[in-house]
This record gives sequence, structure tokens and C-alpha cells, in this order.
Amino acid sequence: MCGLVGFLGNGFDGGKADALAVIGRMTDAIFNRGPDDSGSWICEDGRIGLGHRRLAIVDLSPAGHQPMPSASGRYVIAFNGEIYNHMLLRHEIEAAGQAPAWRGHSDTETLLAGFDAWGIQKTVERSIGMFAIAVWDRELRTLTLIRDRLGEKPMYYGWQGQGDQAIFLFGSELNALRAHPRFVNKIDRGALSLLLRNNYIPAPYSIYEGISKLSPGQMLTVSLRQRDPEFVTYWSAVTAAEHGVRHPYMGSAEQAVSELETLLKDAIQQQMMADVPLGAFLSGGVDSSTVVALMQAQASRPVKTFSIGFHEAGYNEAEHAKAVATHLKTDHTELYVTSREALEVIPALPTLYNEPFSDSSQIPTYLVSRLARQHVTVSLSGDAGDELFCGYTRYKVAARMWNNISVAPQLIRRLAASGIRSLSPQRWNALAGGIKGVIPPSLRFENLGDKLHKGASVLTSKNLDSLYLNLCSHWFDPAEVVIGGYQPPTLLVENAPRLDGFDQAQRMMALDLITYLPDDILAKVDRAAMGVSLETRVPLLDHRVVEFAWRLPQSLKLRDGQSKWALRQVLYRHVPKSLIERPKMGFAVPIGDWLRGPLREWAETLLDERRLRDEGFFHPEPIRRKWEEHLSGHRNWQAHLWDVLMFQAWYEQNH
Repeated sequence: MCGLVGFLGNGFDGGKADALAVIGRMTDAIFNRGPDDSGSWICEDGRIGLGHRRLAIVDLSPAGHQPMPSASGRYVIAFNGEIYNHMLLRHEIEAAGQAPAWRGHSDTETLLAGFDAWGIQKTVERSIGMFAIAVWDRELRTLTLIRDRLGEKPMYYGWQGQGDQAIFLFGSELNALRAHPRFVNKIDRGALSLLLRNNYIPAPYSIYEGISKLSPGQMLTVSLRQRDPEFVTYWSAVTAAEHGVRHPYMGSAEQAVSELETLLKDAIQQQMMADVPLGAFLSGGVDSSTVVALMQAQASRPVKTFSIGFHEAGYNEAEHAKAVATHLKTDHTELYVTSREALEVIPALPTLYNEPFSDSSQIPTYLVSRLARQHVTVSLSGDAGDELFCGYTRYKVAARMWNNISVAPQLIRRLAASGIRSLSPQRWNALAGGIKGVIPPSLRFENLGDKLHKGASVLTSKNLDSLYLNLCSHWFDPAEVVIGGYQPPTLLVENAPRLDGFDQAQRMMALDLITYLPDDILAKVDRAAMGVSLETRVPLLDHRVVEFAWRLPQSLKLRDGQSKWALRQVLYRHVPKSLIERPKMGFAVPIGDWLRGPLREWAETLLDERRLRDEGFFHPEPIRRKWEEHLSGHRNWQAHLWDVLMFQAWYEQNH
């Protein structure tokens, strides 16, 4: 696990020495991604530079130093990530008589040997892993950037400047690009609008104009002769899902569970490859418990596991994690965090995330990463189980909603929505309180008015995609908040894949797999973990597991109302069902309460009406209205306010 940076463009006035100094500053900006070593490489004319920060995981010797040239001298690479099957690739290269004289046993050297033997794309297609790669072809004088299949590792890129002064920048983090003297830090108001809707900025956009994120499964090639990047999709999650739905698994349920367990064991065994201490996050839920159980089944000693606990009962899963750890006999470490300790993380968030990001579970994610880093250098996680095995409750809720409302004409639904909105949420809450005694307990809801108003937006949905977008949105119309704001096309709006033959839940799962998973979940974990120099690995995102999961019929994922059925059956072979069966709990913190209490002064400063007007990004009125309603306790606007606050805090630190 490392970080990479680089540029492609005309030479500097100071020549190669000047270019090396710039690469050094860019590389230093991502020190936390690789504190063990750093390296720079500049071609003779100073027009291409690569920089690298190393977190040594495999082959700790100087033989793993990057940037690294290939044995032929044709390629130079800066590589972030891990290739889990790289020793198998070495054997394949050796069997073909194309192996170089190996200098060490790093996967970086294996990749370069593959490039020499098979070419770049064919090597990447053979590789199982997570990665962001920059490789310079000295023969063709082309730069190729590559991102892993599911988007575990980040890659930013883009041209900055005009004419002869234009330069192509790329790297693992925006911090590195900002360190280049020709970087232009102009905010993209379309991307800011997307942040307010999603709580993240989806690929290919970034917060800056002219800077993009490489999408998962893509390769980009650019040169000074051909400045418009050429893209190749070497693997597609949509294609994998479509193929799986068209060619479902035909074996029995028992056979499916056994095959899934075999695949997961192999993926986990490969991802336990490390020359440094290794462990796993453990929440006590289905996904992380499955990963830890299969790790322990293949380990020669107790696996190191880590959990964060909170004293607030509604936010604490640590006791469940401890029960699973006790059963599996892992070497378990837990830390109960006070609200004060959690709050102390907030000032660091703009630096950690280096781009505005407002999923508040970023706080416990950072805390558990920091805990793990005190004991290990690598930690496996259970992320992606929800997207692959139909785990989110919203899949069932949205499908049920659409089935219920789609039978009514849209005009009727619009009239019903108008009727709901004619009363304020406070008024609805008051009415519900007045008749609480005659309402069955199963139909009593906290903040009924909020739920009805959100439901009104759902009623006006044109199709399932629109309904799902509304359910997952924070600000429904960000353009009313962002000055000059607009919503660019995304995979959820305008550019959604067809997904023919998918049922309602499958469609939502596929959309999450290509949007929410890489742009929120994986980005959150990568930035939090790399902020403490911890490598994280996600066994469920081995592409062989992903492809098999999509072949499983939906009846093996959602059965008798139970989600993740097949994955649960794997887990129950190792952990008693009684330790797992309980309501799903998110990895959350009480942001709403904090904003009314210990965070109130901090938030008030960032949301000051004059400040908002002077900075010129937001219309103050809708923000101030939500802030006042939140403080009064009439509405819970924590998600909407956190979106704005995270931008404001990021902007304050980075401009």
C-alpha cells in the first residue's frame, strides 16, 4: 500500500533539478500513505515525472523501491496496492521462459515482468488485487493510468493550465496535485451540488474543475502528442452483473454455499499475504464475522481483530463483536470511545479526506483504523457484503414502495404529495401525538413529519431509479443551495446502465456497486486508514467473488425475508446463529445531538450568514433555515447540515 504522484508536460525553467524538487513536494504531500520510503524518477528532458511513497508490506528490502524500471528498461512504474496472485503470475512468466533475473519478491517487479512479457492490459487482466498504477512507456512515450476493478484505490488526474504551459497531473490524492505550482484550484460547482445530494462526489468528478477521478476498471493513456486521454474498460462491474443475471448458478442451495465458501477462503488466503503484522476489523455483523471466521480457519495463530465501542447503546456493536471474537478465539482488541474522543477527530477530517466528504461514519472508521494501526500494518474488512448479497434494508423498502405507488397515476401521486406538504412536519408530529393512544405500536414513528415529507418526494418518482435516488438523497435540489449549482450526468442520473432483466432489488444493488460502494464506502475506508498508514483489504471484492455473487439467484440472497442468506450460511458453519441474528446497526455517531451540543459553536462559525455570503458558494437562506430548525429540535437536518459543514471545513483548510 503506497501513494503515487506525477506529471506530464513541458520542462521546467530549472530543468531536471527543478522537476525533481516539484515531484519531491508532491510526494511529501502524501507522506502518510507511505512513511517507509520515498522515490522520484524524472526522464532526461524533465517532461515526465513519477513520485512514490512506500508503505512496505511485501518484500521490505530495497528491492521493492519505487518508481521501478522494468528489466527491459522500457517501462517505469509507480504502483499503489497489492497483486494477490503475483507469485502465480511469476510462475507463469517463468514457465514461458520470459522471466527476468528477479531482484526481489515484490509484486511491483512481477507487474513489470508481465508488461514486458504480455503488455500492460493483458497483465492487468491477469491480476487479482487492488491497485492504482502509473506506468511510463519509454518506447511509445505514453503514460498509462490504471485503477482496480471495483475502485478500492484512488486515482486523480487532469490537465491544468493552457497552451505550452499546460501540464497533466495525476496522483493518489488531491493534496499531491495541489502541491504542483501549476495547479489551478477552481471549485467545480457541479461537483459541489453532487456532494450535497450524495454526501460524496462520484467519479469521474472531483471538487476541482479540470481534475477527474479515474473510474473503476478503467485504463487511461495520454501523451504530449495525444493530449485527449484514451480510455479502455478492461473489466466492468455492470457487465459482470449482467452476465451473472443472464447465466445464473444452476446448482443446489447447498452447493452454492459450498462454492461460495471455497471462493471466499481462497480470496482471504491470498489477501493474508504480508511480510508485516496483519489483522481484521470486526463489528460482529455478518460480513466482518465471515471474513474473520475464514481467516481464523486458515491461520496458524489467533487472528488479531479490532472493534470500536461507544457508550451510547444505540451506536454500540462492540459487545457483539467481542462475543464473535471469543467464539473464534481471536486476539481481540476493543476500545470504547467517549464522545469527546470522537469529536477530537473532526478537525482532522478535511486533511484526511482532502476532498469534501460527508458520510459521518468517517469518524468511527478513522478511530478503528487508528486502533488497528497500533498493532498491525494490514487489516482486512468485510465491506461490500450488502451490495453483493442484498443486505441493505432500503432494497426491500424501495421495492415495496414502488410496487405500492406505481399502480396509481402520477397525477394522483402528485396531488397526494402536495397534500402532505401542505402541513409542516411539526404539524404532522403534533397530529400524530394527539392520536398516539389509538395508533397500534407498530405504526408509531419518531419524527413522523420528516418521514412523510420525504415520502412525498418518493410519491412523485417517475420510476424505480428516481425513487431510489430520492430515498438516498440528502438535498433534493442542490441547485437551490449552491450558487451557480447544477447536477452533472452521473450513473444515477442520465447515464444509468440499462440492466435489462434485473428485478428491482438487483437493479438497486448494481447501482450501489458502481456508485455508493466505490465513491462512499471504499473512499471512506481508504482515506481513514491511509491517514494512519494502515493498509486495508476487502476480500469480498475479489472479482471472482463478485462475479460468482452475481450468478447466485436472488432467492439465495433474500430468502424468507432474510438478507444475505448464502453468506450467512457460510458464516453459520463457523459461528453460531445466535451470535449473529439481531437487527442491523449502522456504523454511526450521534451527529445530530452533537450539533445541538458540543459542536454548536464550531458549526455556527462555519454556517455564519455573512461568511456564507462572502465566500459565495451557498445561498444562506435554506441553510440557515435548516440550522435553526435543527437547533430547535423541530427537525433533524443532521445529514444536510453535515454536507455543508464538511465542505466549509475543507474549504477553510485548503484555500
